Amino acid sequence: MESLTGLFKKEHTSELFLSVLLVIYLVMGFKTPDSVANVIDTLVGKVIIFIVVVYLFAYYHPILAVLALFVAFDLIRRSTLTTGLDALQRFVPTEQKKVSHFTAFNQFPYTLEQEIVAKMTPIMNSGSSITQASFKPILENLHDASPINGP
Repeated sequence: MESLTGLFKKEHTSELFLSVLLVIYLVMGFKTPDSVANVIDTLVGKVIIFIVVVYLFAYYHPILAVLALFVAFDLIRRSTLTTGLDALQRFVPTEQKKVSHFTAFNQFPYTLEQEIVAKMTPIMNSGSSITQASFKPILENLHDASPINGP
């Protein structure tokens, strides 16, 4: 309780004012503006917020630092909601999920056709080249078409 009364001392009025602002932000649930959300919803923005919270833990009152930690998490959450990254992460499937769905769809049972083809006698190839055909094809009526290999 002593640490809480230390926050109300005259030299800690700026910390008290900041604590009140952070509580108001948490309770009121203000929507994060788009321009701020676009900056915060990057890796650099999240690192800067983390550094600020660590700085508050190191040099300011612990209650203010814990409050700032809650506000930081809430600010990052609201920023992802504003930019739409949260919806992308929840509803857009990853490549791994897509592949697992495709492999599940491509599992077919052993069909009758596969069974019959497996039972068929294999075509024997004696290793010789293709023999000459016993027939000679004749050219049908061209119907005024020109031959393929000549004028």
